[in-house]
Amino acid sequence: MTIWNRKITVSDEAVTSAVHLTLRQSLYRIYWVVGAGLSTLETAAQPFLALCGPPRYSEIRLNLGQGVQGVGIFVAPLLASRVFFAHTVNTDQGLKNVQWTYLGVACFVALLIILFFLAPFPEITDADQQALEGAITDSADDVQPLRKQYTLFLGVMSQFCYVGAQVAIAGYHINFAEEAGRSASDASDLLTVAQGLYAFNRFLASFLMMFKPFKPRYMLFVYLLGCIVFSISAMNTSGNTSIALCIIVFCFESCCFATIFSMSLRGLGRHTKRGGSYLVAAISGGMVFPPMMAAVIVRPTKRAYRNGHPYVLAWIFPIYVNLYKREIMDTHRNTEVNVTHTRASEKKIELERARENEPEVTNIENVEGKRA
Repeated sequence: MTIWNRKITVSDEAVTSAVHLTLRQSLYRIYWVVGAGLSTLETAAQPFLALCGPPRYSEIRLNLGQGVQGVGIFVAPLLASRVFFAHTVNTDQGLKNVQWTYLGVACFVALLIILFFLAPFPEITDADQQALEGAITDSADDVQPLRKQYTLFLGVMSQFCYVGAQVAIAGYHINFAEEAGRSASDASDLLTVAQGLYAFNRFLASFLMMFKPFKPRYMLFVYLLGCIVFSISAMNTSGNTSIALCIIVFCFESCCFATIFSMSLRGLGRHTKRGGSYLVAAISGGMVFPPMMAAVIVRPTKRAYRNGHPYVLAWIFPIYVNLYKREIMDTHRNTEVNVTHTRASEKKIELERARENEPEVTNIENVEGKRA
């Protein structure tokens, strides 16, 4: 009986360690679920935005969608710091605000699930994409095997390097501004300004692409070149000048992701959906390059090598496209498919012509009745 009445004592350190371990395990599970959901959403949404509509406006649609995302990136931290958690972060009220905020986000996502379930989204098949590619190029020939789609693989490499550079620069912009002499709060505000300009320039790039002289392949070439030039300039200056140059890098980053994505899908035909999944997977560059930059940041003597190199690798893709693939890019850019005429209307015309050319069939029963 003494066993059941035994008193067990546990130190406060052990309890704290157990709580931290449980919280860490829970966070890992949450991160895995959120990551799986976001990757699935990206894999479905990005190709759908690029393909659903006239092919000539593919880059414009995707840049507009990315612009809305940029607005969310700009507004969310402001709402969190100035509205939801203002003056209550380290209090019990602040914890309650966090709970209600996440509950609201969860409810909003649940509403989106219902809307996506009820909305009549068309299914994009490989056969449809192959037929669309034939209509654009006026050719009935099948596209090359996936292993020979060099434009796609170069685009994936470019997307991988670009996203890595973008995430690294955004993640360490506050550190960069503090090193340039600004306080932590000022550095945070400057990051907000940079993200606002980033979102605005996505809409601006979409507007410019509506005009024929501003071809997407030209825009991508110039914008990535701007990222290279201004990031190197920011590395080799100091003070407010370096901060301003770094913010300009955000402006030139604006249209790169969406334009790389859309241009890489040009001419894939039946491989389009798989190519889109590869391009979404290239976002993993945002996991690779930031730790590399963090390793360099701790060495002050290596300041000149913190940014820029991933942009140079990403710049290879627009150079290749403008030199060797400009014909197929311009063909998709200038096509009138789904603009002045659609494949659906052409199919109706073919069916009507087929009916007109059908031989007249006489009902056998009526003929036999007349003979009788």
